[in-house]
Amino acid sequence: MRPLPTGVLIRRLFTGGNAMNLLRRQFLSTVGATTALPLAGARAQFGSTPPLRIGVLSDQSGPYSGGTGATSIACVRQAIEEFGATSRGMAVEVLVGDHQNKADVGASISRQWFDRDGVDLILDVSNSAVALAVHGIAREKDRIHINSSAATADLTGRVCSPNGIHWTYDTWMLANGTGNAVVRTGGDSWFFIVANFAFGHALERDTANAVRKAGGRVLGRAAHPAPGTTDYSSYLLQAQASRAKVIGLAHAGEDAVNTIKQAAEFGIVRSGQRLAALLLYINDVHAIGLPTAQGLMLTESFYWDLNERTRGFTQRVLPKTGGQRPNMSQAGCYSATLHYLKAVADMGVAEAKRSGAATVARMQAMPTDDDVFGPGRIRQDGRKLHPVYLFRVKTPEASRGPWDYYELMATTGTEKAFRPLAEGGCHLVAG
Repeated sequence: MRPLPTGVLIRRLFTGGNAMNLLRRQFLSTVGATTALPLAGARAQFGSTPPLRIGVLSDQSGPYSGGTGATSIACVRQAIEEFGATSRGMAVEVLVGDHQNKADVGASISRQWFDRDGVDLILDVSNSAVALAVHGIAREKDRIHINSSAATADLTGRVCSPNGIHWTYDTWMLANGTGNAVVRTGGDSWFFIVANFAFGHALERDTANAVRKAGGRVLGRAAHPAPGTTDYSSYLLQAQASRAKVIGLAHAGEDAVNTIKQAAEFGIVRSGQRLAALLLYINDVHAIGLPTAQGLMLTESFYWDLNERTRGFTQRVLPKTGGQRPNMSQAGCYSATLHYLKAVADMGVAEAKRSGAATVARMQAMPTDDDVFGPGRIRQDGRKLHPVYLFRVKTPEASRGPWDYYELMATTGTEKAFRPLAEGGCHLVAG
């Protein structure tokens, strides 16, 4: 069997119930490859140098899988391929796990990956409760957690870690990007519909603070079980009764999609109230459709059609995604993987595998630059910095074709898009 050009082995880890089902299928992720290379062969190809192991841990089958899942894996593959791991003498293995939106399942997979499977980096990790658990375990084991899909800003605040980086977005960014903008345009009274777990509470908290700071008021809230809620009528009725000018949706994925669709059935926007989607991905807009989503304001750090670099990345990865445009979290997996591999190449594989904290420090010392976010950097609290954009969803008439959904309204620069370093409460910040 001929060696494959990317040197990337992907092993899928499927989970079921509370116990991990160790059914593994091994296959190579490559372009144009038709033969599989067994693990022993991959090791032989690179001699005694141990392979780098990246674990992509996220919702692979549940209500938030559309925002992460298979496209996140495709973006990781794209980064490894473009980096040219094989030509640099680096073997890279990718493990995939489904945390089922349960912190105990995510923690169990993480410990197994670190202790038994020799994983060096756990990436993606949608769901804030799962992310907080993985963050602590990575520090305990001196491995690395780079989060691209969870929102809680606590990852670079009260639980910041020398072994962790928060890559793509967070609740502070979303709150200030959307909350401030909506208040400035007259939306000065708010009612929140909140997913009743760590992510929803953090997003509500940060947005409420931003609204009050901008001079607005919070009139009430309604929390719903998540995941699993499908009928949002009672929460929408409470929001209507509050007479708030803005209904802030502090949830994501299917929760956000279904709430927006049901709000349209209730005629909420037609009656004068506004919806503020505090975390909405482009794949969510695609699922909702422009006739219903038009006019929504949202904040993202990546849009496939933003500039020549984002369009170039998107065209390269599309063959791996089945035509679906990556959202910011999925594109962030590409960006994070690429920068991690650059740091490993700079310090050597053996040295990088020796200490996750040392590898994170090297990543912080190197400026970031890629076709997803452009130039940026990583702060000492683990916050990855890059520009952030406020978009408005286009009307059907304004859209030029499939996936042409956003109109750029405002840009927040690299140094102002995220919470100020001194305000996060991170113990790693000097002074």
